[in-house]
Amino acid sequence: MASPFERVITRSYVDVDTSNGIHTEQFLEATHGLINMFDLFGSSAFSVVQNDMRNNVKKIRTWFVNDTKANDTLEKLMANESHLKKRQATEAVVWLKRGLDFTAQSLIHSLDNPKDELSVSFIKAYDATLRPFHSFILAMNACPWRKDFYANIGIEDEKSIQLMREWLDGLFKIIDKLNREFEQYPAYLRH
Repeated sequence: MASPFERVITRSYVDVDTSNGIHTEQFLEATHGLINMFDLFGSSAFSVVQNDMRNNVKKIRTWFVNDTKANDTLEKLMANESHLKKRQATEAVVWLKRGLDFTAQSLIHSLDNPKDELSVSFIKAYDATLRPFHSFILAMNACPWRKDFYANIGIEDEKSIQLMREWLDGLFKIIDKLNREFEQYPAYLRH
């Protein structure tokens, strides 16, 4: 029987084609699963992050569906929007990448430090990823307990932990690819 994590993650980041750029539709599908994973946390503490990610996915999808062939990768999508004064999809990619990096850093820290409660992992990840960009403070007191969190998402044995690590590795590869794109085209980071 599939765990809640496996049911909600309908496409793993491992399965997002990045051979010719980050496949837009597959990336959005994988990210949709991550956003839905927040529902399994058993806490409303991250509803602001979840809603922000949803809005960014919506902006990217809106630009993508205007011309699915021309925008089949995130890199092409941002390049195709670069001539516009207001680049909503590009801005959404930037902020979504930041939110994904926060989530990935939180989860990998939690997996690598099994004695830490989730609030410690989330604070460390926030400091490393989001703090430079805004002063929003997450409600860490509302963070679920570690044991409850992992029970809710069904990550409780070595096999499921390995599955989550592989998923995170795929996500980190996408984040790294986006970071390289932003280094190559720093104008994408200016809104």
